[in-house]
Order: sequence, then C-alpha cells, then structure tokens
Amino acid sequence: MKIHQVKRNNKNKKKKTIGRGGSRGKTSGRGTKGQKSRAGHSIRPEIRDIIKKIPKKRGYRFNSIKDKPIVINLSVINNEFNNDSEINPKVLIEKLLINKKKGFIPKVKILGNGEIEKKIIVSNCLVSSKARDKIIKVGGKIIE
Repeated sequence: MKIHQVKRNNKNKKKKTIGRGGSRGKTSGRGTKGQKSRAGHSIRPEIRDIIKKIPKKRGYRFNSIKDKPIVINLSVINNEFNNDSEINPKVLIEKLLINKKKGFIPKVKILGNGEIEKKIIVSNCLVSSKARDKIIKVGGKIIE
C-alpha cells in the first residue's frame, strides 16, 4: 500500500450552501424580504426585552423594596399633644399629621428634631436614639 492509496474511513461532509442556484434558489427557503430573510439578523427573544426593561436592583442607586417609615419630629408632637397622651400611627392619622399609604397604616419614625416638654407614651413607632433620650428625660415612656 502506498500513500496515494490511503483512504479515510469517513468522507468529508460539506455544509449545505443555500442561495447558489439549484433547488434552493432565489429566496433560499427564507421566504421573502424583511428581518427574517437577512443573514445574521434574528429577532430578539421576548423574554430578553422583558429582562432589559426591569431595572438592575443593585449598586448605589438601588432603592430598597421596603417601605420607608414616615418621619415626624418631636417639635410637631409637642405642639399637637397634651400630657400623658398616647402616640401611635392610628392617633397620628386621626390628628391628620400623617396620611395612609395605599389604604394601609404606614410605619412611623419619631425623630429628635425640636424640644419636648410633655410626658407622652409612644407605642408602635420607631424612635431615633436622640428622640428616645429626650422623651425619657422628660418622663415619657416608649412601648415596643
């Protein structure tokens, strides 16, 4: 056996060329015109468009999904309430100091801006450390 007599076991398979005449001429089985008939231009999957529309939930611009509490200062509470009055989100809504969010009673946070001279009882509210010190100093209570 000589080198020119050696044959391979499997023949070379050629990729089918379309659009070169023969049985697949003219439109080459792609129909006519438009994005689908062009080479290299396939339509984007719908799910990709949906994913692209959703903002990325990360980085420094990420707004937390949690609802932020409505803030109210001690100066406002001092003006609106009397001694030994109880403060909670329901009472604040009744006094029109805060509004409901989408029909629900929101979370409330009391901040220590301003002075307070009245004893108050705070319940079901978040309280900042500065406000907590001021309320307890006057003789008020914070129920959690």
